[in-house]
Amino acid sequence: MPETDRMSGVLCPVITPLNDDLSPNPDKLIRQCQWLLSKNVGLAIFGTNSEANSLSVEEKIELLDRIVDSGIDVARIMPGTGCCALPDTVRLTTHAVRLGCAGTLMLPPFFYKNVDDDGLYASYSEVIERVGSGDLRVYLYHIPPVSQVGLSIDLIERLLKSYPETVVGIKDSSGDWSNTSTMLERCWDKFQIFAGSEIFLLRTMRNGGAGCISATANINPAAIHELYATWQSEGAAQAQAQLDSIREIVQRYPMIPALKAIVANFGQDSTWETVRPPLVSLCRGQVVALIEALVQHGFAMPGLADQDAS
Repeated sequence: MPETDRMSGVLCPVITPLNDDLSPNPDKLIRQCQWLLSKNVGLAIFGTNSEANSLSVEEKIELLDRIVDSGIDVARIMPGTGCCALPDTVRLTTHAVRLGCAGTLMLPPFFYKNVDDDGLYASYSEVIERVGSGDLRVYLYHIPPVSQVGLSIDLIERLLKSYPETVVGIKDSSGDWSNTSTMLERCWDKFQIFAGSEIFLLRTMRNGGAGCISATANINPAAIHELYATWQSEGAAQAQAQLDSIREIVQRYPMIPALKAIVANFGQDSTWETVRPPLVSLCRGQVVALIEALVQHGFAMPGLADQDAS
């Protein structure tokens, strides 16, 4: 896989539609992925907001197979493959590589806390060595507010030294701009740095970053991509402020149930509201308040209802 194939732009951790029995609905997921692609957003399936860690490895493999079999371009797919168990990470990552996915977004093993860099290095190294493919492209996933296991600058540099053609990027979901800024200042050769939210997108692009991988790309993909594409324009700061306003409304509520409620409303399909326990759907009053606030900001999701009905 040529290094020019390293991913950039806006990617979406696609929310996972569930049936009444809480099983994933692959047909509905495919349609959602197609809508997102039509808005110029790539697919970081099995991300945090995909409820990925509530899905089994078998479920993820089946969903990934169905997505690829549908004809969706594997060059636009960066599945999350990091699991707590080493064999699970290896199995899922190997499958993604065999299918030709452009990269894998890889959490560290996150159950054990206070592990040191040696342990995390060993984990990533074991995965890379066991997958054993020159086509593997790993994008590290740094999300300490959720995982409670962070990836230090020293660890990143150690992995880059050992695997310069394999460890090719990172999603920084620390929520700490100073951390992202420090990474960008290092100017690691060809290393792709993605902000974990569009609220940092303009700053990331101005400092040489690759784009963002953001939860709210599920609902506001076109506008986020537009800022990515036009970050050097005179209107970029205003566009960033508009993105921030939408993000702020959504963040008033638990993120995953809120995203699903928004898609359910604008896609005219209430089944999208279903989440897998331990998550809980928004109550009706929360949904009404959320949608009203968005509509007051002129928010819409053009073509979503037509896509879901097709």
